[in-house]
Amino acid sequence: MSRTNRLFELISVLRARRRPVTALDLARELGISLRSIYRDIETLRSLGAPVKGQAGIGYSLGPGFFLPEFAFSPDELDALTLGLAWVQQRADPALAQGSESALAKIISAQKNGPATKDGPPALAAASVSQRVDPPQAASLRDAIHRQRKVAISYEDAQGSLSDRIIWPIAIVYFDDVRVLAAWCEQRSAFRHFRVDRLQVKAISDERYPGRRQSIMKQWQQQDRDWRSFLPVSGTATG
Repeated sequence: MSRTNRLFELISVLRARRRPVTALDLARELGISLRSIYRDIETLRSLGAPVKGQAGIGYSLGPGFFLPEFAFSPDELDALTLGLAWVQQRADPALAQGSESALAKIISAQKNGPATKDGPPALAAASVSQRVDPPQAASLRDAIHRQRKVAISYEDAQGSLSDRIIWPIAIVYFDDVRVLAAWCEQRSAFRHFRVDRLQVKAISDERYPGRRQSIMKQWQQQDRDWRSFLPVSGTATG
């Protein structure tokens, strides 16, 4: 992340928080050092940003300093709110927290815009399913983003266990099941694994070859009918 992008992200994080946030929490959320946070806070202040607070207490962004507003229509804002609310209810804790933060940023940026003039969005997410993400979903998402090989243990529909080395490329979210799409080194082919039936044994420091975008295209081209064998309550192919 460039420093310019980091400064914009720091402003967004501060705008989304209703209470002062410590430098340590900012550093964890942005994935940078405390020294970088302190330096970026001073940079924002030198640019005229009304950043209040100090080290050891917490920081907040005062009024009068705004990023350009998003031009969301009422329907667009309803769609975003509905999707983010579903994620808050059903996703793993890290993703749920991300959706809450994203929604706060959107509403903050829209507070003077036409999409919110009649009050809060008119839709709310609900589902008859009680299934939520298994804890290993967060680790798999991290491996996907970092393009890392993962050692897993997988239990198929018959209860047979197998150990695999996979290249995770995407998690497909159904209402009742999460399915991981990955290249399986043992099978030398793309395979699909129900996330609730696998255990992450280790995430390797080794990056799998190629670009994930290219691998995704290969998966989509080779398995054009992949949706047909990812049933809501059935078994994924391993």
